[in-house]
Amino acid sequence: MLRVAVVGSGPSGVYAAQTLVQQREVPGVRVDVLDRLPAPYGLVRYGVAPDHEKIKSLQGNLRTVLEDERIRFLGNVEVGGDRLPTERMLELYHAVVYCVGAARDRLLGIPGEELAGVRSATAFVAWYSGHPDAAGEDFDLSRVRSAVVVGAGNVAVDVTRMLARGEPELAPTDMPQPALGVLAGSGVRSVSMVARRGPSQGKFTTKELRELGTLPGVAVRVDPAELAIDPAYAGGPAAAAALPAVARRNLEVLRGWAEQDPGPAGGAGRRIALRFHLRPVELLGGPDGRVTGVRFERTAPDGRGGVTGTGVYEDVEAQLVLRSVGYRGVPLPGLPFDPATATVPHAAGRVVRAGRASVGEYVAGWIKRGPTGVIGTNRPCAKETASSLLQDAGSLARRDLPGDPLEALRAAGLRPVEWPGWLAIEAAEAELGHSLGRHSVKIPDWPGLLGAAAGTADRPPGDGVPVAGD
Repeated sequence: MLRVAVVGSGPSGVYAAQTLVQQREVPGVRVDVLDRLPAPYGLVRYGVAPDHEKIKSLQGNLRTVLEDERIRFLGNVEVGGDRLPTERMLELYHAVVYCVGAARDRLLGIPGEELAGVRSATAFVAWYSGHPDAAGEDFDLSRVRSAVVVGAGNVAVDVTRMLARGEPELAPTDMPQPALGVLAGSGVRSVSMVARRGPSQGKFTTKELRELGTLPGVAVRVDPAELAIDPAYAGGPAAAAALPAVARRNLEVLRGWAEQDPGPAGGAGRRIALRFHLRPVELLGGPDGRVTGVRFERTAPDGRGGVTGTGVYEDVEAQLVLRSVGYRGVPLPGLPFDPATATVPHAAGRVVRAGRASVGEYVAGWIKRGPTGVIGTNRPCAKETASSLLQDAGSLARRDLPGDPLEALRAAGLRPVEWPGWLAIEAAEAELGHSLGRHSVKIPDWPGLLGAAAGTADRPPGDGVPVAGD
């Protein structure tokens, strides 16, 4: 029997486990899927926006895999720490596949980034998604009238949409009650999503973009002059036809908004402005140390696919600035790490140490390829890694292993949450939602999650009281 550990229960980890147990070339593969959190599904649970129910329904597919009798879920297990170093993993398993994602957001690297009210989109998403590490986050939106989101990817679109949505649309989601209360009392009336390059180079998908135009009581504004800077727009239909299909569709959506009558200023509704060819150069602050706006420099195409500054500046008011300019992988103690790419060096998924493949150690997902692609991209990525592991199975299986790794984890002082514990969390979240007159509502803190998993919560789970992680 080949015993494999998969570290990470998001899509890449679950797809890797699925490939390993469903293949027929190497019989008898058993997989433990370990996760630092007591809840599975990774970014599908904690990264997909609460109002995207269709995408979140992918949890059902991941659930089917994790319920396979050849796969065991072990949550609340942190790999790489003092209790469970990576070296110990190779003593307990024939092979280990690391699918730990890219958890750190990139900084803007401009003056004023330390001002209060300048936050990462990563932290905002974790907060409204109920990630237990974000239980202590505080997003007071009651005094925010204008927000700026810096970025042009799907995460930037997500946080823009969440800032503009109203309570009636968010209440049916699984958003934690404290976050729902803050968003319901938000004073935000204007959200500017700003990109340093042109619309044809946006990283958002057309479906996400179009959704901004369907929000009740929200007007979307696009300045035709900013579209005109983009060569693909200025060049007319022939230039646009040369674009990739997604970029071409995005440009059509933006052109439609630019051609609409902007209507009268003011009103009780909210406005979303999609801005292009502006790069942030300074975050402006008031005497109280809070952000008051962003200074942007107008950019122009440089003829090589990038942009250059024009020396023309514009200040945009903001009491909240969310940066959404990408993610970086985080080194895992015990594994090699390439700081230039923020990934683990690998060859077809095999971890490379000192120029040689380390048989028995593998990577998949963002820590393998960088923060690129959509959820479905993880399937071929995980399949490649699993194929490399299976090719090594003959030599891997020769090693004798001790007994059940679960006992070793407990002996190390860890408290793994097994599948029944996760089902207990699900039941507790359903009960919490029922008590609030909503559907299932996430428990947003460590004590609540672990208490629900053990069936011994000493307070109502998810009451929103910030508690430090276990």
